[in-house]
Amino acid sequence: MKVGFIGLGNMGAPMARNLAAAGHEVTGFDVTGAAIEGGAVAATAAEAAAGRDAVVTMLPNGAILRAVYAEIVPAARKGAVLVDCSTVDVASARAAAAEAEAAGLRAVDAPVSGGTGGAAAGTLTFMAGGSEAAFALASPLFEVMGARTVHCGGSGSGQSAKICNNMILGVSMIAVCEAFALADKLGLDRQAMFDVVSTSSGSCWSMNTYCPAPGVGPKSPADDGYRPGFAAELMLKDLGLSQQAAEEVDAPTPMGARAAELYGAFVASGGKGTDFSAMLPWLEKKSRSA
Repeated sequence: MKVGFIGLGNMGAPMARNLAAAGHEVTGFDVTGAAIEGGAVAATAAEAAAGRDAVVTMLPNGAILRAVYAEIVPAARKGAVLVDCSTVDVASARAAAAEAEAAGLRAVDAPVSGGTGGAAAGTLTFMAGGSEAAFALASPLFEVMGARTVHCGGSGSGQSAKICNNMILGVSMIAVCEAFALADKLGLDRQAMFDVVSTSSGSCWSMNTYCPAPGVGPKSPADDGYRPGFAAELMLKDLGLSQQAAEEVDAPTPMGARAAELYGAFVASGGKGTDFSAMLPWLEKKSRSA
């Protein structure tokens, strides 16, 4: 396929590189002027989109997504599929899809899970929203860039699934970090704590796969000085999106709201640039009243 790829940052660049390595003809654009290994470079987003079978975007937020779609929709070939892999608010995802469809294009919102490692390895999970026809057009790209794709429903469903999943992740990581901090003060060995919880009713991904305690469980960012696999500020962004969506549909999310507050405080007090599991050493330094 002839593919335009807009947004060549830490996630977009390896995704675009994998598409090019798989034989797709990839033309990229990024405001920084970044290039794609094995691909061509366009001078503008519109140039990257013109004449392509598919256009993939990986952008920071909904406002930028809307601005980029205002450029690429008029330039795109009729019948092309626009695949947005950004994590943005549901309203922006649906507005972008509606703009594309009104111009005779197909649209899929397909945020990802798997981080930079998954992007490089081509093992991302895609949560896709859009029509069956649009999803079918985009599927060959998902097969190259990821290991699993779930078609969640109509436009906006991919973003909805992503923010619900990451709200669970943020809440569960805080709970695991709180439990380790409590266990430490109770004099419980961390390995014993892991051995019990990972095989009992407290078992969860944040404990079993991504344990925030260094030297316990499978290797995780905690074993690398909390260098980010998933940065704390990105978790804060996703929790903010979940609360924005909850507000729009009047859904009660008290735990999600509290998680957003805690990650906001963590990021503001030095957590920016660290992994979201670094909530553990941050909590360890606090008292019950602080």
